[in-house]
Amino acid sequence: MISRRKMVLSVFTGLGLLASSLPVIAAPSSSHMMRALDTENDGTLDLGQAKKAGEAVFNRLDRDHDGTLDAHELRGRLTAREIAANDPDKDGTLTKDEYLAIVEQRFKAADRDNDGTLTSRELVSRAGRGLVRLIR
Repeated sequence: MISRRKMVLSVFTGLGLLASSLPVIAAPSSSHMMRALDTENDGTLDLGQAKKAGEAVFNRLDRDHDGTLDAHELRGRLTAREIAANDPDKDGTLTKDEYLAIVEQRFKAADRDNDGTLTSRELVSRAGRGLVRLIR
């Protein structure tokens, strides 16, 4: 007779084998993200590169060309709370300068070693992923 413990262990072992045989479906790798954002090809991302990418994203998202982004145009890149916290004039939109200020905040949060650049490892950190949502 098989004990309950052995049965549970065999189920978990079977699930582990099944999971290891499945193809990996994941977010783009950190090296892929870095290649896409690192315009100087030095293996790091600096604040200037991040802001340049952020500006391009802002321009792409501003479909009505009014110079601001509202929650609909931001498409989930920021929560309503984050928009409100970074909207000093409380008009419900972000100007390009306000958007780029958030890019800078997130860059600094991701720059753990405070060297002014982000590595692939820093980009895949929680703070780095928050930055990537704004500049990709």
